[in-house]
Amino acid sequence: MEIVDARGMDCPKPVILTKESVERGSRELAVWVDNDVAASNVERFLENRGFTVKKEYGDESIVLEAKIDSKNTSANPEAKKSWGVLFTSDKIGSASDGLGEVLMKSFLGTLVKSEKAPSVVALMNEAVHMAAESSSFCDHLSELRDRGTLILVCGTCTKHFGITENIRVGVISNMFEITEAVFGTSKPIVIG
Repeated sequence: MEIVDARGMDCPKPVILTKESVERGSRELAVWVDNDVAASNVERFLENRGFTVKKEYGDESIVLEAKIDSKNTSANPEAKKSWGVLFTSDKIGSASDGLGEVLMKSFLGTLVKSEKAPSVVALMNEAVHMAAESSSFCDHLSELRDRGTLILVCGTCTKHFGITENIRVGVISNMFEITEAVFGTSKPIVIG
């Protein structure tokens, strides 16, 4: 069993080290991290690569023991038929007396009503404010989540703006997972 010691590292480094281990052919590994966000990010990465993951909390670390699931060794083939959206702002266009926010609400409302929802919506930079509890965008994002859309929220960005504890919808994520999720679809779209 290979051991990946990623304690004390900021995201996305724990995921990148785990990815390197998997790419070297590791079929069983233990990943040590020291915070819940890193543990969740690594766990999602491994599960998306066909691993079963067992998480144990210790005094100074969280250990994720992973083993390849022989019944699920391939990536999701539906990913290539999907589409994803990366938002980098909570407005469409420049701020002009509230028009940018109105356009963004209208766009999200249209996504909710569309026949096929995006497989992933990622929020970075100022767009992370859309997932905060005081945001008027949360209802639309919650509806997308309920339709099966994965909502990823940049943890570096929420930390920068001091709103990590206020995120109401989505999963706190990292640059690596966001990049793979959005640009791993057949139709990635960037707005912001």
